[in-house]
Amino acid sequence: MKKYLLDFFNYNETANIKLLDSVKLLNDKSESIKLFSHFISSHNKWYNRITKETDDKNYSWFDPLYSIDELEKEWVKCINKWIVFIRKLSEEELEKEIIFERPADGKKIGVKILDIALQLNYHSIHHRAQINLIIRRQGIDPPVTDYIFTVLKEL
Repeated sequence: MKKYLLDFFNYNETANIKLLDSVKLLNDKSESIKLFSHFISSHNKWYNRITKETDDKNYSWFDPLYSIDELEKEWVKCINKWIVFIRKLSEEELEKEIIFERPADGKKIGVKILDIALQLNYHSIHHRAQINLIIRRQGIDPPVTDYIFTVLKEL
């Protein structure tokens, strides 16, 4: 599972950078920037929930809103933090449950690190699809970021 996660984080890193190249071409970048900033914030919030480096309330799902010029640097920084983190974990540690307090109601919540990592990768795909729709609506063909094209081999 660890290799799968590392491969998938690397795939999402590359796919999102390709996507960002197309976002930069848009006349109206605002909604794409919000979505892109959101999945950076989500990665950072979940990372902090595991590491407990600071109070969870210091992290938002939707802030900060990065500028178009900051997005690539912030994306690479947050995804590489995850890649380094996953590399250090054993398969058993991926199954470890972390506990955090849900801010909305103060309830204690438990979730496996593995499930958080999967969620982050699938969450990126979800928002990448939304951004691709925005790109297409503005008359630009979105980049090809399908996972299958990263693993196909000519024989």
